[in-house]
Amino acid sequence: MYKMDRSRDLQESAARERRRHGEEERKNRVYDTRTRTIGVDTEALDVQVHDKQIQKEIENKRQEAFDTQMVQNDQILCLLDQRQQDDIRNLNKAIDEFRLQFQKKEDRREYDLSDPLALKKDLPPRVSDDDPRCSVSGVQRLMGEDLTERERRRRQQEQLRGWSLQQQQELAKALEDRRSAESLYDKTRVELDKKAMELQKLEEQARREICVYTKEFNRAQAEESLERKKLQKQLEQEDNSVEILNNTGGDLLSEDPAQATSAFGPHRVVPDRWKGMSPQQLKEVMDVQQQQIQEKTRQLEEERRRQAEWDKKRVQEARAMILLERQQKRQERELRKAQDHVNQQLAQAHRAQKNYLDQEVFSNAPTDKYFEQFNTTSR
Repeated sequence: MYKMDRSRDLQESAARERRRHGEEERKNRVYDTRTRTIGVDTEALDVQVHDKQIQKEIENKRQEAFDTQMVQNDQILCLLDQRQQDDIRNLNKAIDEFRLQFQKKEDRREYDLSDPLALKKDLPPRVSDDDPRCSVSGVQRLMGEDLTERERRRRQQEQLRGWSLQQQQELAKALEDRRSAESLYDKTRVELDKKAMELQKLEEQARREICVYTKEFNRAQAEESLERKKLQKQLEQEDNSVEILNNTGGDLLSEDPAQATSAFGPHRVVPDRWKGMSPQQLKEVMDVQQQQIQEKTRQLEEERRRQAEWDKKRVQEARAMILLERQQKRQERELRKAQDHVNQQLAQAHRAQKNYLDQEVFSNAPTDKYFEQFNTTSR
């Protein structure tokens, strides 16, 4: 994820040090009779194989960590989606239960027009001789026999006035109850919509952050992989060039190092008879090797530091996801509390309405004894 910026001078210096290090290793192999006779540097091959195995294990562990993180992200998304579906299903179930409990057919305002028991609930056609419902065509009472007409008319008017006032009061109370129920329903629906929108915004924000983190991580990995391939190719080319030069001007093509001494002075050598480097030059090569070892140690330390930063970032992301999940749980608990409070209010309103119907409206229900007094005589 961290791109290493190196200047051109540092790169050239590192290339020269690698070439010197390769030259020193080749001289050691040439001076070793056993290695020269066999023709293969088994120790170098073992070291390379060991380094490749370590690098492969590191890559496998890193890939496993990435796969585990992707699986966790997918599980979190599935969990959020399932919770949203459960919330929608519970809301629809609560609405259906409310309709079954508080919006029954017999509670409708026009139910008396289609009541199948309307005839049983209605009054009989005639109660007594003074029944005001007795018509003229029924010959139950003839003209001139109505001695209590004035009192009857007064009671009828009072009864009509009482019925009218009662109907007005019932209509006003029904309208008030309806407005209260509609207002409570609208408030509940608005609160549920707000909660659903907040949960949806939190889910979208979490998804966007996960996508951004994944995109940045993939881009950094691609850049690091490309840079590593370029560096590996450059090292391979330099190693090939060094090997060619060593083959053309190495010690294998000459026998006596003194033959390279030039006639113009000891500080000059004959290129076509040069036998190798002096002890001072070998010492310089050893110094360069020590510098390369220090550079390698520094690179390993930087790699460990980058890995530690990666681990710290993954821990921070895990903590952020845990905090987000806790916040969602708190919001769900608050939503459940609000829904329970609304259900309690609706249940209290339903109980009050039922008590009113049982105690005020239907307080004088007819019994079997009332119906047994009819059809007992010829009248």
